[in-house]
Amino acid sequence: MPVSIGKDVFDREQKMTAQAAQAWFILRDEAATEGITLQVVSAFRPVDYQAGIIRKKLEAGQGIKDILRVSAAPGYSEHHSGRALDLTTPGFKPLEEEFEKSPAFEWLKNRAGVYGFKMTYPRNNCHGLSYEPWHWCWIG
Repeated sequence: MPVSIGKDVFDREQKMTAQAAQAWFILRDEAATEGITLQVVSAFRPVDYQAGIIRKKLEAGQGIKDILRVSAAPGYSEHHSGRALDLTTPGFKPLEEEFEKSPAFEWLKNRAGVYGFKMTYPRNNCHGLSYEPWHWCWIG
């Protein structure tokens, strides 16, 4: 059962599994002690929420092939697991590749693994999804 991890950058409550949440709090607090601010953009998403994302993109005229390059199909998103986070940091737009130029991304690349987190959508990933430097999943 997901537990609250507080509000995201859009003032929405976000949740993760208890173990992932505990790891997130430790990672976030450790980053802060080193001057790095990590902010949540999105965490747990139920399947119906993911379906709504796809539906809105279709209604906006995007093609399904293009959508599925950047958004997992409902039922297949790591966000359903309660272990995934989309992150940002002050001064960077959420969910943009420019995040890779931030000190926060550099810190995550070097330190997130210590806390059990992995960037699961690197460039040329095996899932065929677009590069997402902001997406990190707790693998334990």
